[in-house]
Amino acid sequence: MKLTRSLYVVALGLCLAGSAQAGHDHHHGHEAEAPQKLQLNAGKKWATDASLRQVMSGINQAMAKALPSIHHQQFSDAQYLALAESINQQIAFAVENCKLDAKADAMLHLIIADLQGGAEVMSGKAGGDRHAGAVQVLRTLKAYGQYFQHPGWRLAKG
Repeated sequence: MKLTRSLYVVALGLCLAGSAQAGHDHHHGHEAEAPQKLQLNAGKKWATDASLRQVMSGINQAMAKALPSIHHQQFSDAQYLALAESINQQIAFAVENCKLDAKADAMLHLIIADLQGGAEVMSGKAGGDRHAGAVQVLRTLKAYGQYFQHPGWRLAKG
């Protein structure tokens, strides 16, 4: 899990740097404690932007395409690795293009950390069952849909 936390810190730092470069006048709450679990925004889903919706749709579509083979235990280690790399590339794009307000951004980083953790398991770097990594990614996609506004969002089904 050390690597997952390191990736989270790197992602957070990249997002903060990207936001500063973009000239946004919101703060990412260095003084405030980071949230420990997902929560709604005063009972409502968090706002998203086009790049985040694009990234999450891409990850969701990649999972939908892979699920039939994963369910039938016909997904090779190389395929899991390629899927994990694709997820990590999508995450990097999301982080580079982060334009959410500070509170929504903090919630997004919980999603990102969980996606990265699942991708790490799928890639074989974290040990354990690669299938469990896919399950983690699916759970995270489900949570994303429960906590973030994404018109037309439907969880991947294989």
